[in-house]
Amino acid sequence: MRHWPLWAGFLILLVPTIASLGREVWSMEIGAHGPIVLATGLWLISQCLPDMRARHAPARPLPILLILIVALPIYAFGRAYDFISLEAVGVYGAMVALAYRLAGWPALKHNIFPLLYLGFLVPPPGWLIDQATAPLRTLVSTVATSLLEPLGYPIMREGVTLFVGSYQLLVEDACAGMNSIVGLTAITLFYIYLLHKASWRYALLLVALIIPVAIFVNILRVIALILLTYYFGDGVAQGFLHVTTGIVLFTLALAAMFGIDWLLQRLLGNRMGANA
Repeated sequence: MRHWPLWAGFLILLVPTIASLGREVWSMEIGAHGPIVLATGLWLISQCLPDMRARHAPARPLPILLILIVALPIYAFGRAYDFISLEAVGVYGAMVALAYRLAGWPALKHNIFPLLYLGFLVPPPGWLIDQATAPLRTLVSTVATSLLEPLGYPIMREGVTLFVGSYQLLVEDACAGMNSIVGLTAITLFYIYLLHKASWRYALLLVALIIPVAIFVNILRVIALILLTYYFGDGVAQGFLHVTTGIVLFTLALAAMFGIDWLLQRLLGNRMGANA
């Protein structure tokens, strides 16, 4: 391997970051899709290798240098001060530079999706999650309250805090749908790439449906947790079943995306693919 120094340098950056991601991010709901993205992303790259070899062209040094000038200081700062998002961005930039150096622009441009897909390994920073989930939490808590109150349940809402009988529930980021949106987007894009490579308009339609599906499913999750709290107590709802409802409803959301795809295929036929 004549490129082993490049691979060695990249692995020196990558391995500690993967370990940090596994310890700090992938163990939480917001990053649970990480191992799936890593495994499927590497598989996609392996499938693209023959085409990349066929399209290989020499890489220009200047773009590589510019990418590394930006990526390496970001990595060093993130690593030194324990900002995992910045650290992951730096490693991702180094990966882009390495891919460009080894494959060249024509090969990279024609097989860009696996590289973009691996970008889902970069965890969104906490401030971005807070900003994105604030309106979602309000929406989810409002809808859940509006649906249960007419049925006679003793429920009140104050902001994103729900009062159910003698219990108090806080609609947090996980229940707002942010976790579902990130994971659903990653897995749905993988699904779209495999099945609808040529039909980019159809792919955009499916991607646009991810957010409403994720919000709907998380409204169901909050309702389920409210009912569990009301009938069985706070300990049951906030324990094992809190995580279980998240997993079950994420699976439901994924199945819903596949079902929507199946239905659209039947309704639209090949028209969108033909027009792409």
